[in-house]
Amino acid sequence: MTETLPIAPWRVFAVEVRAVRQLSPSFVRVTFTGPDLDRFADNGYDQRIKLALPLPGRHGVRLPDGPDWYAQWRALPEPERNPIRTYTVRAVRPHAAEVDVDLVVHGDSGPATRWARRVRPGDEIAILGPDAGYDGDHGGVEFRPPSTGQLLLAGDETAVPAIAAILERLPLDARGRVLLEVPDAADALPLTAPPGVAVTWLSRGVGAHGSELVPAVAAAAGELLAAPDPLAVASVADIDVDTEILWEVPDPAPAAPLYAWLAGEAGVIRSLRRHLVGERGLDRRAVAFMGYWRIGRADPA
Repeated sequence: MTETLPIAPWRVFAVEVRAVRQLSPSFVRVTFTGPDLDRFADNGYDQRIKLALPLPGRHGVRLPDGPDWYAQWRALPEPERNPIRTYTVRAVRPHAAEVDVDLVVHGDSGPATRWARRVRPGDEIAILGPDAGYDGDHGGVEFRPPSTGQLLLAGDETAVPAIAAILERLPLDARGRVLLEVPDAADALPLTAPPGVAVTWLSRGVGAHGSELVPAVAAAAGELLAAPDPLAVASVADIDVDTEILWEVPDPAPAAPLYAWLAGEAGVIRSLRRHLVGERGLDRRAVAFMGYWRIGRADPA
């Protein structure tokens, strides 16, 4: 009798590009298809996945599979190691065996940006994503709001796909604010949000990252939160974003007046968390923060 192996939470999907759509100056939507994408789990919210990209001058991608895929990938000689980058699922259509991923295009220095600028229908890559056959928690979803309180979702262009997907899954009675800093005013995309959630796009133009987002979050916090009690304001241990991973997703704080989800450039997100917790007195368990990237540093796999 052949032994049936247990289904793992994640698996490698061999896919090809079905369509490419330029959404704005900074955003490209890539639609993938594959023979088994009907098994790709549609978890919604900010579900993370990994894209394995072709090596220079190579066609297609071969990525190790199984529970120890990462160790196998790391053990490969660097010239044989396909670049891997982390993204958020934008949409899943199992009935059509399709998955959409929105990519930020900026510069031409990294392998992901170079690929996004040149991607064409028929190109082949691999996606490491959640398997719908697994009946447990796949992991990779960081949006965990409490059942009460308002929402504050804030991030730069790298967080736009995740926030867009979160908004589409919110209950109709959700309330709060969404603040999105993007390079260009033309990057403001049409989003679906509950009536009680206000979405504001912030164009930084030639300004530094966070130049629009940081003051906007401070202003929103002033509107959504009561004046802080000096005795309740917490000290916030600073995080060295050059040596530590800026990533914390606590279990929801009970009865918190606000749940904040912050993602983007690590230095900016550190400043936002410091303001909300250290200056506004928000319970640190009510703040999920993720440093997706760091200025001047390569994206880790």
